[in-house]
Amino acid sequence: MSIIKGGLLDRRGFLKTTAATTFAASLPMTAYAAPKRGGHLRVGKAHGQTTDTLNPGTWENGFTIGMAFAIHGFLTEVAPDGSVAGNLAESWEASDDAAEWRFKIRKGVTFHDGAELTPEDVVASINFHRGENSTSAAGPIVAPIQDMTIEGDTVAFKLDGGNADFPFILTDYHLAICKAKDDSIDWQSGNGCGAYVLKSKDFGVSIRLEKNPNHWREDVGFFDSIEMLALVDQNARTTALVSGDVDVIDRLDLKTVGLLGRKPGIQIKSVAGTQHYTIPMDTRMDPYSNNHVRQALKYAVNRQEMVDKILFGYGSLGNDHPIGSGQRFYHSELEQKAYDPDKAAWHLKEAGMDQVAINLSSSDAAFAGAVDAAVLFQASSKGTGINMEVVREPNDGYWSDVWMKKQMVFSYWGGRPVEDQMFATAYQCGASWNESFWCNERFDELMVKARAELDDAKRKEMYWEMQEICSNDGGSVIPMFANYVFGVSDKVMIPEQMSSNWDLDGERWAERWSMA
Repeated sequence: MSIIKGGLLDRRGFLKTTAATTFAASLPMTAYAAPKRGGHLRVGKAHGQTTDTLNPGTWENGFTIGMAFAIHGFLTEVAPDGSVAGNLAESWEASDDAAEWRFKIRKGVTFHDGAELTPEDVVASINFHRGENSTSAAGPIVAPIQDMTIEGDTVAFKLDGGNADFPFILTDYHLAICKAKDDSIDWQSGNGCGAYVLKSKDFGVSIRLEKNPNHWREDVGFFDSIEMLALVDQNARTTALVSGDVDVIDRLDLKTVGLLGRKPGIQIKSVAGTQHYTIPMDTRMDPYSNNHVRQALKYAVNRQEMVDKILFGYGSLGNDHPIGSGQRFYHSELEQKAYDPDKAAWHLKEAGMDQVAINLSSSDAAFAGAVDAAVLFQASSKGTGINMEVVREPNDGYWSDVWMKKQMVFSYWGGRPVEDQMFATAYQCGASWNESFWCNERFDELMVKARAELDDAKRKEMYWEMQEICSNDGGSVIPMFANYVFGVSDKVMIPEQMSSNWDLDGERWAERWSMA
């Protein structure tokens, strides 16, 4: 193992130097001048339900992600420029084959209860998501970890193969570092080592946070207190911003964003990233077990119409795989699927069907305009032999009672910073969040090979083939990629450069923003 000092590294540079490097990677000050300390921030989120918990293995929406990054520390994080940066890990190094990694744990960090962070806490926190009995959604991304050992102030990871992206993998919002307790972790208390302390919670309604006076960083956490409200209803959320009851809302109604932007004191922000909207089908069940039926549905959706009428131009066409055009191994030469009713009808006949009945469950809890998008899909599929019925589901409980429960639904993903993480989380056979329950042996084989491959050209070939397999065999229609569009009061100061891996500055708004 050899050492390179020098702070942040983008994905391209990271992959070129991964096989024998150490990174001294602390996050620099945010890109805007002299943030002010103090003030109370009120954030209205289009997420949050009564079934949310403090268990990091269950976090699944923007409300819980925002909470996670506010109250907890993580080994690494995605910086605003898309690079990987150290957080609770102050540096790391990899073996030549990237199968062994050593992370030096930062000293002087304390949990909210005053206890000092230890390497044992790190090991227990990662182990929480591992093992046959784990129900964590992060199970697939930590599955390659064969062993963890503690060497003084360092945690050593032994993987089942090379993983050039491992420091990026550890940015996943499930992998919060909690206190070790009774051969597991104490997640129930919300006791973290983040910039804010959880003071009260009423899931499905709101949580309240206060600044952590003992946080180890001076360059984050500028508000005295924060209230985050679950405002799933679009009108209620928008009205709250206009009336001044909240300072920030996410997932604006794109039909009225122009009018909202003309309101004095309100700024509209649009950030292109990896966010995409999906329509997963349960491929374990007929008729979706037949790929010709899946292909028929993919050709029966008018993608451009959805981008125009649902996103109002704040997005781009999807091609039935989850990799965004700005990502390093995006398949730029893959033929873009276009609306083709004749081809949809042909695929249906190849499946041995003249007609097929489809129930499409939707709710604006999936994303703003999801019900309207379902109605557009229903209309575009007419005449193809697809008889689609739109089932409008309630907002509350959508993610617990509808998603991955009903046979065909609407969903959304913020994406992941690297291709392997996205594929392992939602497309690997057996993954907890494989929302279409899709399995493809060749795809899984390529995923393992690409993860360990350090040759960029070979890696590109494999990721391109995986995107082709997803597009032409996968269990999800992915009609569009959506920009993150949110509204902010001019009382709030936000950085010029914002993260695009999640909404609201990578959901790091609690740390990075301040009052103007």
